Amino acid sequence: MATVSYERTPTTETMQNPANESDKNTPEESNTEVRHSWLKCWVRTSNEMLNKSEQQILRLLKNKYKTWFVTTKNGDKIRTIYMNNTGREDLTPIVLVHGMAGAIGLWVQNLDALSNVRPVYAFDLLGFGRSTRRKFPAYAEDVEREFVGSIEQWREEVGLDKMILIGHSLGGFITYAYAIRYPERIKHLVPVDPWGFPERDEENEDTRQNSLLFRVVGTLALTFNPLSGLRAAGPFGQYLVSRMRPDLDRKFASVDSQNTVTKYIYHCNAQRPSGEEAFKFLQSRIAFAQNPMIQRITQLDKSVPITMLYGSKSWMDSEIGQVVKNLRNESQVTIKIVQGAGHHVYADKPDSFNKIVQNVCKQIPD
Repeated sequence: MATVSYERTPTTETMQNPANESDKNTPEESNTEVRHSWLKCWVRTSNEMLNKSEQQILRLLKNKYKTWFVTTKNGDKIRTIYMNNTGREDLTPIVLVHGMAGAIGLWVQNLDALSNVRPVYAFDLLGFGRSTRRKFPAYAEDVEREFVGSIEQWREEVGLDKMILIGHSLGGFITYAYAIRYPERIKHLVPVDPWGFPERDEENEDTRQNSLLFRVVGTLALTFNPLSGLRAAGPFGQYLVSRMRPDLDRKFASVDSQNTVTKYIYHCNAQRPSGEEAFKFLQSRIAFAQNPMIQRITQLDKSVPITMLYGSKSWMDSEIGQVVKNLRNESQVTIKIVQGAGHHVYADKPDSFNKIVQNVCKQIPD
């Protein structure tokens, strides 16, 4: 694993990146700024605002950390954070992969606790947060290949041999796909309330197809980017986030009392919707993947252990975890249901989430 030096302590007021990765030179700055002047005035965001918002949320961390852009062989820049409060660099690290509309800052309630037991990395997926927002191909297989390839190139550049790979929602789908392609890099796989695993229920859909509303909603979902309304709201976008997601203040109340998370989510998703477009290409109808992961469960090497986490109150169907366990009956598959948690298990019940991950780490000898 590559040696990493820290760029910040918890008491530092301003966080600085390495000299060749100045925050003023964020990836694809000229491309991610809203191109048309009238739209720039309407959508109240910029790379500078997103950078400032990221700094504000990361200042909530107690342990020291480093942030920087990892440049891949394809020239993409992947925003990365690293923490290690163990005093050891030889331990297999935890790598956190966020879901749709997420970014590294949303792990703020988990990074400190996890970095006390293992080195921890988190990064913004390609097309999200402060990572490169380039155009994705318009086919699900190609989009998946792009995500998986970017993770592997990130791993190579960082210098990791093996990982405890944790992915939430869309990140759970992508990390499982990555593990199928690169099983030798995975010490333990942890899909957290993963999206895109079940197949569509054709029988129920056929019944609902008679509903005009169902047809209209389904068409709109595949026509527009998921968060286009947020950008269309312009200067009211941040207010829209707070009105649509009033639970955010509650989820992050243990570390944030200044609406820092709401601002961060707004600026992450008011930017060019590169990752959103990719997610739209992966979808089939509403909430289902074009290539559901359940059809490929057994393609993952049976030696890779899996712990699947679900929130007891999530809209995701946790029964798919038992299906995965049945299909991988020669492998280690553990299912954990976090009581009282919704889809965002890591934020709804951070202490429970952290404890489960820490226990997974204890099972790994190095």
